[in-house]
Amino acid sequence: MSDSGKLTHATVVARAGAGVLIQGASGAGKSDLALRLIATPLTGLHPHTFSLVADDQVLLSRADNGVMAHAPDTIAGRLEVRGLGIVSLPALQAIRIELIVGLAAAHEIERMPKTGRAEILGVKIPMIRLYPFEPSAPAKVALALNRVCGCQPPG
Repeated sequence: MSDSGKLTHATVVARAGAGVLIQGASGAGKSDLALRLIATPLTGLHPHTFSLVADDQVLLSRADNGVMAHAPDTIAGRLEVRGLGIVSLPALQAIRIELIVGLAAAHEIERMPKTGRAEILGVKIPMIRLYPFEPSAPAKVALALNRVCGCQPPG
């Protein structure tokens, strides 16, 4: 895939054809949350697991009425794992962004937030904010993606 698109500091994972763009300052926990989403089977919330798309740098482009994300060629299939370094993982080439996760400190997270949206490349995309190091953070991302995509947990 070529390196065309708007370069953005973020991490992207995907599940069942739906991409999640994780935004936050450097060191905020983007890669750590992505690793936990990829490594943790959330079978009670959805039968599919998460896959890596891009870590740290993401190329975003408009496609139809949505935003597509892919990794720059130089970092495709690589994830920074603090304490281990850069690791290679299977990765998807590209995915449509369906949810944005904005990382924030625990005290900044509202208990009952209103539904939020963020605009990227002129497209409004559902957004949640969460504290990435909370043990339930991967489950919260999965539940939010279920809500956005109209998926129901198995059962």
